[in-house]
Amino acid sequence: MMPFSFLTLAGPAEGLYKEKGSKFMAFAYPVTSETDIREKIGKLKKDYFDARHHGYAWILGPDACRYRAFDDGEPNHSTGDPILGQIRSRKLTNVLVVVVRYFGGTKLGVSGLVAAYRAAADDALGKAQVIECAVTGSLKMQYEFSATPEVMRVVKEFGLVIKEQHFESGGTMTVEFGIRHQVALMEKLTLLKAIGHKLSFTEPSIG
Repeated sequence: MMPFSFLTLAGPAEGLYKEKGSKFMAFAYPVTSETDIREKIGKLKKDYFDARHHGYAWILGPDACRYRAFDDGEPNHSTGDPILGQIRSRKLTNVLVVVVRYFGGTKLGVSGLVAAYRAAADDALGKAQVIECAVTGSLKMQYEFSATPEVMRVVKEFGLVIKEQHFESGGTMTVEFGIRHQVALMEKLTLLKAIGHKLSFTEPSIG
C-alpha cells in the first residue's frame, strides 16, 4: 500500500571520515529520478577524478521500492550496502549518498571498509535536514460555470492545489491532492455529479 507521506532531505549535506590515512568524503542529496542520480554521480566523479573509489547507494519512490548499492571496485558488499543501510536506518527515500575514497596506503580489510563507509554516510546524513513530504495525486475536472461555486468549495475543503485552469464554454481544472484525502475527495465529486451538477473528472494519477 502506498504511504501517505515519506521522509527525504531538504538539501545536500556532506560528511567526512578518516582512517589510517584514507579519507572518506560523503555527499548526500535529495533526488527525484535515476537521471538526477546519474548527473550527480557524474559531477562528483569529474570533481574528484583522482579518487580511487566512488561508492554509492540510493533509494527512490514514496514506498522506497527502487534502490541500488554500488561498491565501485571495493570488496563486494563493503561499500554500497553500509551506505544503503544508513539511508534505510533513517527511513529515508528519494536520497542518494556517494562516498568518495582517497586511499591512504594502508588496507583496512572488509570489516574496516564497512565501518568507514558507514561512518562517512552517517556523518553526512546526520548533518542533513530531514523533511516529511506528502504523497500526491492529480486529476482533471471539467464543469459548467454553474458548478463553479461547488468546485471551489471542494478545492478549499480538501486543500487542493490548482496546477492548471482554463475557461471556455465551461471550466477545466487540473488539481493536485494529498492521497490521504483521495477516497473522500472522489466520494465528494461523485456525489456532486449524482445530485445534478454538470461535472466530470478523470481517474486520479498518483505520483
